[in-house]
Amino acid sequence: MVLLGWFRLLKSHQRWLSRPLAMARRAGLRPSLLKFATLFSLCFALVVGCGGSTPDDGAGDTVGEPTSNRVTIGTTLTARTLDPADAYEIFPGILLHNLGDQLYAYEPGGTELIPQLATELPTVSDDGLVYTIPLREDVTFHDGTPFNAAVMAFSIQRFMDNGGRPAFLLSEKIDKVEASGDYELTLTLKTPFAAFTSLLTFWGVTPVPEADYEIAEGSFVPDSFIGTGPYKLASFGSDAIKLDVNEDYWGEAPANDGIDIQIFTSSANLYNTFKTGGLDVAYQTLDPDQIASLEREADAGGWQVIEAGTTVVNYMSLNQKIPPLNDVRVRQAIAAMIDRPLVNERVFQGQSEPLYSLIPTSFDAYEPVMKSANGDGDFETARTLLEEAGFSEENPFTFEIWYPSASTTRAIVANTFKESFEAGLPGLVQVEVQTTESATLWGNISEGIYPAVLANWYPDYYDVDTFIQPFLSCDKGSEATLCEEGASQSNGSFYYSEKANELIAAQRAEQDPAARDAIVQEIQALLKADVPYIPLWQNKDYVFAQDGVDGVAIQPTQQFLLWQISKG
Repeated sequence: MVLLGWFRLLKSHQRWLSRPLAMARRAGLRPSLLKFATLFSLCFALVVGCGGSTPDDGAGDTVGEPTSNRVTIGTTLTARTLDPADAYEIFPGILLHNLGDQLYAYEPGGTELIPQLATELPTVSDDGLVYTIPLREDVTFHDGTPFNAAVMAFSIQRFMDNGGRPAFLLSEKIDKVEASGDYELTLTLKTPFAAFTSLLTFWGVTPVPEADYEIAEGSFVPDSFIGTGPYKLASFGSDAIKLDVNEDYWGEAPANDGIDIQIFTSSANLYNTFKTGGLDVAYQTLDPDQIASLEREADAGGWQVIEAGTTVVNYMSLNQKIPPLNDVRVRQAIAAMIDRPLVNERVFQGQSEPLYSLIPTSFDAYEPVMKSANGDGDFETARTLLEEAGFSEENPFTFEIWYPSASTTRAIVANTFKESFEAGLPGLVQVEVQTTESATLWGNISEGIYPAVLANWYPDYYDVDTFIQPFLSCDKGSEATLCEEGASQSNGSFYYSEKANELIAAQRAEQDPAARDAIVQEIQALLKADVPYIPLWQNKDYVFAQDGVDGVAIQPTQQFLLWQISKG
């Protein structure tokens, strides 16, 4: 991620701050919905490589054999854990999608839900609470033990009860899990949730055998994995990970003989190893200059450039508890001053996409509400709003922008805003760029310390709900006190709107897609009017594959299907 690479790593930490609970689970800062981002500055890179030795770059030994049909993958990320009940970062999520199966998946190359361990989409009761799911009968785990409804129920209960970082995703929604037949699972929800089937594609909803895993708070198995997927875990280390083909897999057999993952210490090592032919595919953690170089030299170098959109949302959170940001005119003025095309070109060299809603552009419900309200770099509108709020050259508006110190990308973005704002409204606006260590920033954001924070958001599943509820909902508060407990408090905006809460609940319960989209449009209109957050940009994904390597693609849901990759 950004540049492109820096963002991916963010997911690991950054998701941490989107809800009261979310911050801890993802960041390890506290046990909740940690969704915002401490790893703003990092990012992750997968690189698929041909066999053959790679020069020693200090990042670990290269794996793979010169004549094998194994695919090597390089990344600057490490996997903290492979336990599906505790994995809440992108890289282990990709591994689990290839080592295990979920109840549902997405059609490769698209966003249509399809059964995976289920045999068909769920039957949902009239009240929207009971989901009955028929399961496959021809599945075994890597160790040969059979898969059935009892094992699936055990795995989901374990996911909720063991208290891992993503546990809230299911525990907040599911009231009861039961094997209602040998190959039938019944899930009863606490309240209706229209996106529930999409949630069942999350990598943590993968079954594990009862003999090797237990239900007990804090009990996790980080360094090994037994699942039902197309690959078996052959080895798991800090510098290399190997996946072997599961010869007994019930589904499509991999198009390769296995996956070898090399962990690099820097994007420079990854870049250089790919350019010299030591890897088949380079994915993420490459900075904009490296990406631009690989694009320019593709024909001469003999590699492919694969560009894909992402669902990673980058935004600015505005703290309404700190004056003058409690004045909506000031928040609207800040939104008017933002020049997204400038940021895209100056910071990302065109390798991102301007974003005008918290919902990514890939969703039909996306509405560029902030563009219609303020456009980009509209300093005349900003001047009018600030003067109405009582500011002048004699009484200038001083604006603090905070970001995590490890994020080079956000440092450049913040300073770009400073230069742009002060040049656009000289004497009227003064910008102070501030930084602190990531854990400190994300640990304190819910305390209301920072006026404005640059953050990003990685979704848990492919649905508009995960771009709305974690930002705009509040569990406890009022118009006078703002949010005292809930998602917007965890995200540092402290936004409270009774109407927003009502609309979020309504879209979660609405089963009719058209009616739900209409509600989502109303929610985006609130973002435009109230400006608790300012959407900034949406990342692009770049994958670089050597000629002769086929099937390399990042899915619209951001998954990487390693079993599709083949070597010529």
